Amino acid sequence: MIELEQRYSSVAQSAICEKYGMSVQPPEAMVALAIGSLGHTPIFGTRVQLPEGANISWFIHCGEYSAAEDFYKPVHVHHLNEMLPQAMNYLCLPTGAKFIIDTDGYEDVWMAE
Repeated sequence: MIELEQRYSSVAQSAICEKYGMSVQPPEAMVALAIGSLGHTPIFGTRVQLPEGANISWFIHCGEYSAAEDFYKPVHVHHLNEMLPQAMNYLCLPTGAKFIIDTDGYEDVWMAE
């Protein structure tokens, strides 16, 4: 975990947390990504409380959400960097954080109620 914390506590990620007044919380090694939604916009991310025994707290999709059981697939953050690099700067947001970004520069970050 220490290696992950060092690797993903980048200046850009810390700046996003600071911009929105949120603490820095390094991500786990895996995220849940809706691979079939890649290429759509906007990009949505939600960080949930890490369930006991689980290794994923981030759920990320593009465009329309689907409740389909197989909508999200586990992806290592290294692959997320290749598949959806726009989401990387938001991974240090804390539990309960959500974000929406698009290719035109729109950005919104908030805490879930």
